Amino acid sequence: MRQFCIFGILILLGLLLLFPLYVMLKISMSSPSDIFSSHPSYLIRDFTLGHFSNVFSSGSNFLYPLKKSLITASLASLAALLFSVPAAYAISKFNYRIRYILIIAIFITRMIPEVSIALPVAIAFIKIGLFDTVAGLVMAHLIRILPVSCFILVGVFSGFPEELEKQARIDGCSRMRAITKVVLPLSLGGITVAGIFSFLLSWDEFIFASYLCLARPTMPLKMYYYISRGDLFYSSTYAVIITLPVLLLSFIFQRYIRPGYLSGAIKG
Repeated sequence: MRQFCIFGILILLGLLLLFPLYVMLKISMSSPSDIFSSHPSYLIRDFTLGHFSNVFSSGSNFLYPLKKSLITASLASLAALLFSVPAAYAISKFNYRIRYILIIAIFITRMIPEVSIALPVAIAFIKIGLFDTVAGLVMAHLIRILPVSCFILVGVFSGFPEELEKQARIDGCSRMRAITKVVLPLSLGGITVAGIFSFLLSWDEFIFASYLCLARPTMPLKMYYYISRGDLFYSSTYAVIITLPVLLLSFIFQRYIRPGYLSGAIKG
């Protein structure tokens, strides 16, 4: 009986969390007469893909923001891993007290509101020629991404069994070879999680993009454009399109996100 109640509560919570996504999907696939009726139904009565067709057929008006967001998020996540993996590994080798102080110092940077530094960053980028460029947007996104990525990876490397790394050193590997051949491959699950979070934090970033993108917007800026115009259908359609990469990433990389990833290696 207890398990049945817990299962029922979890289902109810899941439905509550998914309900806003369903409403967004319903609006994007419904005709205006279905949404603006006096008693709109929760089900999709007048199904249409016209909103998606109009968005996709708009050419560069849709394709360029999509391309810019994908390239920026991919490069930002790769750059975040490039910096955070060695930094997190080094931090994980300190004792607990020093490690805790360093993590707190890293997260202090996240306490600064992004809107308070976006304008100085934009002015600096104008001076050096990085305004409204993918490179400038990637560098700005790293301000947001690096602390989170580093925090995740510190936990990953701190929980890595030292016996495996010591055994590799005993077998003749140098420290660098032990890291590249043992530590990183066996920490692939945690690194993948950090990469996914980095991608998502860059993919839906709005504040830096609103300051650094003028003529060439990203997908969140494009969605905000339709929201500010009061266009319910196009804003919902863009919201659905922005959500799809999140779902695809979670589905593709779910095999890396599982507990007990290193248990077999420790027992062996």
